[in-house]
Amino acid sequence: MIRFENVSVTYAGAEGPAIAGVDLEVPEGELVLLVGPSGVGKSTLLNAVCGLVPHFTGGTLSGRVTVAGRDTRTHKPRELADVVGTVGQDPLSHFVTDTVEDELAYGMESLGLPADTMRRRVEETLDLLGLAELRERPLAGLSGGQQQRVAIGSVLTTHPRVLVLDEPTSALDPGAAEEVLAVLQRLVHDLGTTVLMAEHRLERVVQYADRVVLLGERGTPPVLGDPAAIMARSPVVPPVVALGRLAGWTPLPLTVRDARRRAGSLRERLAGVTPPPPGGPAIGGAGAPESAPGRAPRRGLPLLRRSARRPGHAARRDGGAGDRARDAAAPVAEVAGLGVRRERVEALKRVTLDFGPGETVALMGRNGAGKSTLLNTLVGLVGPTSGSVRVGGAEPHRSAPAEMVRRVGLVPQEPRDLLYADTVAAECAAADRDAGAEPGTCRALVSRLLPGVPDALHPRDLSEGQRLTLALAVVLTARPPLLLLDEPTRGLDYAAKVRLVALLRELAADGHAIVLATHDVELAAELAHRVVVLADGEIVADGPTAEVVVSSPAFAPQVAKILAPQEWLTVPQVAAALEAVR
Repeated sequence: MIRFENVSVTYAGAEGPAIAGVDLEVPEGELVLLVGPSGVGKSTLLNAVCGLVPHFTGGTLSGRVTVAGRDTRTHKPRELADVVGTVGQDPLSHFVTDTVEDELAYGMESLGLPADTMRRRVEETLDLLGLAELRERPLAGLSGGQQQRVAIGSVLTTHPRVLVLDEPTSALDPGAAEEVLAVLQRLVHDLGTTVLMAEHRLERVVQYADRVVLLGERGTPPVLGDPAAIMARSPVVPPVVALGRLAGWTPLPLTVRDARRRAGSLRERLAGVTPPPPGGPAIGGAGAPESAPGRAPRRGLPLLRRSARRPGHAARRDGGAGDRARDAAAPVAEVAGLGVRRERVEALKRVTLDFGPGETVALMGRNGAGKSTLLNTLVGLVGPTSGSVRVGGAEPHRSAPAEMVRRVGLVPQEPRDLLYADTVAAECAAADRDAGAEPGTCRALVSRLLPGVPDALHPRDLSEGQRLTLALAVVLTARPPLLLLDEPTRGLDYAAKVRLVALLRELAADGHAIVLATHDVELAAELAHRVVVLADGEIVADGPTAEVVVSSPAFAPQVAKILAPQEWLTVPQVAAALEAVR
C-alpha cells in the first residue's frame, strides 16, 4: 500500500538530510508505528506519504514514494486526498470551518459525496469518537483534546484507504485515547485500512502495532520489525518495557497484562520496602537534591503550609523561626470558590485550591474538564465569574501584564502563541531581554532540554517537541515564582521528558510552585507531589500522588498497574529499591 524506495529528504539550508535511505513497505491493512527521538524526521517521513513533502514544505526529495500506486512526486496532496487521510501534530492547522459538525462534513463535501451519505457518516463519527454532545460547538471553544478528536474524525468520515497520524493521542485523556485507538484497530482489522502513525507515548500504542519502524539518529536509515524485537533495541521505550529490561524478562512484555503475569518474583523482592514519595530526585543523580544548604526540604514545604492552618499554629506569633518558616511557606497562589462561565459552558464550579512554594501539582481529568481554564485564570487570561483568584497577592485579571510576568508564567498548549521572532536565536535573545536575564540564559535552557536545535531555524520549521522546548525556555528564563504548564510533554520523547523533569525538580527545590495540566500519567507519577482531578469543572480528588493515582484505573501509571497492590509508580523508584536490597 505504501512503498518507500531509497527516499531521502533535505530541506534548504539544512546541514544534512532530514531522512535518508528510507527503503520499506507498509502492506495493506496493517497498523505501523513510527518511533524515535524528537527531531529525527518522523513528521517528514509521514508528510512524504501524503504529498506535503515536497509540494508544501519544500526541500528536495530523492527516491520514490508511492501510495496505492500513485507517485507522490507527480501527485499533489489534493490528488491523494481520496486515498490518504492526514492528521498532523497541530489540529488547529487542519480546521477550515467553525463548528464540529461542519468540520466533519467538509472533507466529504470536497470529494462530492451525496448528502445522505455525508449525514450518515457524520452521525457515525460523532458516536465513534464521543463527539455527539459537541456537534454544534465552535471549534475555537473546545479543549485541545476535543479539537484533536475532531481532527481525527474529519479524516475518518472520508473513509480513506490510508491514515497518516502524527501524535494522534498527545492531547487526549487516557479514556479518550483508548477509544480512538480502538476505532483505529477496528478500521485496520475490519476494513483493511492501512495506518502509519508516529507517537511518543508508546505506553498507549505499542501493543496495537503490527510492526514498528525505528528511526535512530537523524539521517540514518530506519529499521522495520516486530514490535518486541524493535523495543529490545530502541532507545525510546515505554515503562512496561523499561521495567522488563530492569527485571531481566525475556521476551520483553508490551502490555501490562503480560508484565503482571511475570511480576510475582519482583513483587516478592520489593515486599516490605516503602516506595519513596513522588517528586524526589531521579535515579542516577538527575535532578536536584532533596535538600541543600539554606533550603527547606521540598516535601516539607507543602506539609508545613497545611499545618500552619491549625489553630495552635495560627495563634503562635512569637516572631521567631516558626513564623519565618510559615511566611516562607505562604501559598504562591490561592483560588477560592472559583466559577468560570464561557459562553454556554460552565467551565469551572466552586473550585478552591492553593499552591505552595516548592510544590508540584498535576491537574488531571478528561478532555474539557476545566484544566486549561484554571491555568488561564491563574495567569489572568480569563476572569472569574464568581469567587476569587490571587497570585502573589494580586488579582491576575485586574493586574497589568508587566506586573504579572514577574509573578507567573504560562506555557500554553499551543507553543507558537509565545513565539514571534524569525529565528531560534532571536527568540532566545528577546526572552533574555524581557526577563532581564544574562545573555545566553534562554539559549542554554533550550540546549539543556533538547540539544541540537539550530539557532538559525525559524520556529515554524521546528518539530512540535522542539517548538514546545523553545516556548518552555522562553518562559523559564524569567524564573517566575508560579510556573504553569499546559500539556508540557506533547511531542517530547522519553529522553527529553527526563531532562524536563530534572529541570522542573530544580525549580521546585528553589521554591517555585509548579502547576501542570497533563494527560501524561507517567509524568505525573514521576514529578508531582500532589494530584488534583477535575471533572465537569469540579474537583473530585485532591491528594498525594500515590494516593490518588494508584486507586484510579484511568490515571495509574504502568508500573503501578503491574506491581499493584504495592504503591510503586515509576521504574526509577523500583531500580533504587532493588539496588538497596541487594
